[in-house]
Amino acid sequence: MNSTSARTHALHTRTRTLGLAGAASVAAIALALASPLAASAHVTVGPNQAASGSYATLTFKVPTESATAGTVKLEVDLPTDTPLGSVSYQPIAGWSTQVVTEKLATPIKTDDGTVTEAPIKVIWTAASGVQIAPGQFQQFVISAGAMPDTGRIVLPTHQFYSDGTVVNWDEKTPASGAEPEHPAPTVYINDAPPAASGSSGVLATSGAAPSPASAAASPGAAAVAIGLGIGGLALGAIALVVAVFAATRRPRAAAPVSSEK
Repeated sequence: MNSTSARTHALHTRTRTLGLAGAASVAAIALALASPLAASAHVTVGPNQAASGSYATLTFKVPTESATAGTVKLEVDLPTDTPLGSVSYQPIAGWSTQVVTEKLATPIKTDDGTVTEAPIKVIWTAASGVQIAPGQFQQFVISAGAMPDTGRIVLPTHQFYSDGTVVNWDEKTPASGAEPEHPAPTVYINDAPPAASGSSGVLATSGAAPSPASAAASPGAAAVAIGLGIGGLALGAIALVVAVFAATRRPRAAAPVSSEK
């Protein structure tokens, strides 16, 4: 191999090495950026704890997971075995809200009297041309109470997309805290939240407005996302170091071929 061929071969090798390292870096950075999004993509309710007998301000955080369709309707099922006596909602521009009530088979006795009807569902519907677009989220706020004297209340939530798709967030989270694929928003009253749920430990009380932190992804999920992000960035840094090292090494000159016989 003459000197010109050696230089050409070395240039091609360095270019290929830098290309592979660059691809690895891009993949690592994409992992770092995507991990927090994946960790917070579920429909959640916050805070996820309330005291028995209290009136809780609950915020449903609804992200649009689809890349091609927007969220145009949301339905939240309220408990019927331990019904809530009263539900009111915070209005949202561009959305209509309906609280569906139903006559109770067994009236509930409260400090304010006997309740014969209770809300069983809250429905938010977007006006024409309004939606939660891909990459966006919306918060839907209700005030509900009095919280029943029970372990927890599960609030199955149904997310309707503009392309006709419906995602049902209705799977119960077991005591182990292992999150199902579509967990139902849950408010824990007498039961302690699963350790894996990352509960903030803040109880919902009468008139308490949810803080921005309580509406964000759970600390446990955030910690996992941060760890994955750091790992991805570290991988990208290693790939760049390898690329620079390979590119700056001078190839050993090829030994001249003797013309003597």
